[in-house]
Amino acid sequence: MAAEENKNISLKITELVDKAREGNRWSFQELVSIYQEDIYRFVYYRTFSQMDAEDITQEIFVQAYRKINSLNDSRKFRSWLYSIAVNRCNDFLRKKRYLTLLRIRSAQEQELTGENRGMGKDDNGSMEKAEFWKKVRSLVNKLSTMEREVFTLRFMDHRNINEIATILDKSESTVKTHLYRALNKVRKDSGFFQEFRESLS
Repeated sequence: MAAEENKNISLKITELVDKAREGNRWSFQELVSIYQEDIYRFVYYRTFSQMDAEDITQEIFVQAYRKINSLNDSRKFRSWLYSIAVNRCNDFLRKKRYLTLLRIRSAQEQELTGENRGMGKDDNGSMEKAEFWKKVRSLVNKLSTMEREVFTLRFMDHRNINEIATILDKSESTVKTHLYRALNKVRKDSGFFQEFRESLS
């Protein structure tokens, strides 16, 4: 039953993409509605800033709308969209040198700028959440650029190996190698890694 439902969803998305490529703005808006939260979460996990995540998410969809005719296979829309998101996030982080800021941003600054959208809205636990995500930043900052991207796509964005390979334009064996290296590094703090995985389930 679930397989049939997934098939129907895939067919619907392919149909929407085909219409969007023909210039149907309503169809593209439907695609935005389907993927907006996932793309926002994807960006947030890389910026840890609500404001930046909202701005970049909008830019990603604007770019997707402008370039949708370059997509040769409508069935690959999701992976194509995530590829745009990866490139846009990398450009943002590189231009703003944001990786350095992530290492020094205080828990208080995280609370003020992040608001932890999608992480829960309980103000009483905001400091605990800020501390948790500070640890997450520390965790992923131990990884190389490719290890961090593969790790984030796999555990935060819940993408499978095949899709990660498509998004990053790498072979599956390369993705598995970087994922293996990333896991070896983060498992050194096995207690926190377990807490991290439970928070995403």
